[in-house]
Amino acid sequence: MAVIYKLGSRGPVVKQIQGALHLIQDGIFGSLTRETLIQWQKEHELTPDGIAGPATLAKLLPVVTKNILHMNKSRRVITDIVIHCTASREGQAMTVEQIRADHKKNGWSDIGYHYVVLLDGTIANGRDVDLIGAHVSGHNAHSIGVAYVGGLEDKPGVAYSRLKAKDTRTDRQKAALLSLLIDLKKMYPDAKISGHRDFSPDKNNNGIIEPQEWIKSCPSFDAKTEYKHL
Repeated sequence: MAVIYKLGSRGPVVKQIQGALHLIQDGIFGSLTRETLIQWQKEHELTPDGIAGPATLAKLLPVVTKNILHMNKSRRVITDIVIHCTASREGQAMTVEQIRADHKKNGWSDIGYHYVVLLDGTIANGRDVDLIGAHVSGHNAHSIGVAYVGGLEDKPGVAYSRLKAKDTRTDRQKAALLSLLIDLKKMYPDAKISGHRDFSPDKNNNGIIEPQEWIKSCPSFDAKTEYKHL
């Protein structure tokens, strides 16, 4: 099993781990975090190695994230889990119904994504997973679409069309997204996790999708690298 968070790791998800363990959330995976995690793992019948891998995170992170309404395995063959952003301003709250209304204006039958991670870390259901989504052209039939609310900087007075891409995920969104992806990988163990931009055409045929080739910057961070251990 691949290591995700261990002694020496840093960042917002480490803060979420510490929060679930009732520790000071400094974002640094130190010896106290490790020792506390080992005790927690023993109490929850997990390998007490002090490493927050997929099995530990699956049980630990739901403590600090809000539960999804329901989660069913799709009857479709799923080969890809694709991460998106809603391309909205940093800090701008959006509901599934608002996103659904915007997507219907495009002529779609429903919201294009199957799951949406809201600003507060709530994971909301979108389109039924048994139905083909509308989120990545040419790859919808065998994929699950997941979006987080955000993805653009927020600069007062700057027109929306001029806003730059930015990883605006809140700590709760990062923790919730990771928890959701862990569960999705349990359902679809052979599915690859990628960002929307990773499906851009390789125009120079060098086998690498480079920034100048992106159709769009969505999801505004390198999802393929961040979740490569799942």
